[in-house]
Amino acid sequence: MNPMDLFRYTLQAQSGQARAGTFTTAHGTIHTPCFMPVGTSATVKGITTDQLRALNAQVVLANTYHLAMRPGADLVEEAGGLHAFMNWDGPILTDSGGFQVFSLADTLKLQQDGLAFNSIYDGAKLFWTPEDNMDIQQKLGADIAMQLDQCTPYPAERSFVAKAVDLSLAWGKRCLAAHTRQDQTLFGIVQGGVELDLRLHSVEGLLRIDEESAAAGHKRFGGFGIGGYSVGEEHDVMFETLGQVAQALPADRPRYLMGVGNPTTLVRAVGMGVDMFDCVLPTRTARMGTAFSSTGRMNMRNAKYARDFSPLDPACTCSTCQNYSRAYLRHLVKQKEMLGGILLSVHNLHFLIDLMFRARQAVLDGCYPEFLDAWMHSPAADDY
Repeated sequence: MNPMDLFRYTLQAQSGQARAGTFTTAHGTIHTPCFMPVGTSATVKGITTDQLRALNAQVVLANTYHLAMRPGADLVEEAGGLHAFMNWDGPILTDSGGFQVFSLADTLKLQQDGLAFNSIYDGAKLFWTPEDNMDIQQKLGADIAMQLDQCTPYPAERSFVAKAVDLSLAWGKRCLAAHTRQDQTLFGIVQGGVELDLRLHSVEGLLRIDEESAAAGHKRFGGFGIGGYSVGEEHDVMFETLGQVAQALPADRPRYLMGVGNPTTLVRAVGMGVDMFDCVLPTRTARMGTAFSSTGRMNMRNAKYARDFSPLDPACTCSTCQNYSRAYLRHLVKQKEMLGGILLSVHNLHFLIDLMFRARQAVLDGCYPEFLDAWMHSPAADDY
């Protein structure tokens, strides 16, 4: 690959605000919009990398916090990086682990210089600076790294959110300065809670950091994450500001809505110009016995499926729907057989990956508003 093409976003088509594009990485081209399965500990729970390839997954996520704790970034680097360690030859994205530090560490002490916290694994006292975080992510070797940021909960006082935005900007500047790996790009992260002016202030600050770095002959942000949504607020509250935030971001780089996997939310967000999504929802709900479908959520514990020998979702082409009945899947779920969670995970991942493939095709065909309208009037829309 020509180094000049690495981490280039190319807009192929636009329909309304919805976009179809490509983003090149050292491990392949990402076609957007897309849904990215989450593999927290270098594995999508219950799913092999061969299955991920069969599902046409383009990008897999891994979690910096958990991998830094177990097995450790040095070990992953010694193994040849995440791609070799987990036998995945496609693009990988690592989040910074900041969300986990803020949400899991009751011992957290926030400082201007970084984060002091205790490991949830063994209680060890740890301290991360933005520079430490970049060092860990560069050792892990994903194609896309995320800046260290402060993710605020919902609800939160405006003054608290404003301080988090400013701290995240300061850390974003330090992360970009510390990030040197040439076969890896770094995304900045927009924060600001549900306050539109704080969100736009965050965008403006990131763009200023980006421009200053470029003017000094250094790296730029390869794209931008939109963080701090889906943390307890109703999704309609998120949509009050999401569209304006997405449109404020540069058109020549990917826009990534972090931690969102609700099908209706994905379809609506694409219509606002978002390109990339990730969430544990499809696999987590699968392990609980819930399946996505073209008619809405299906609780496979329900007795009505006990003698239902039809496919899980007749409209779906995944291997689960092609080979297993609702009755069998209910049996597995009720018996707590691990195969039940695996088969439902395959289906749920396929559902979201295929949904984004169809959304992309609608953009390329110039009919995304019609695609969005059809989804919003479908039986499934109100159930997600």
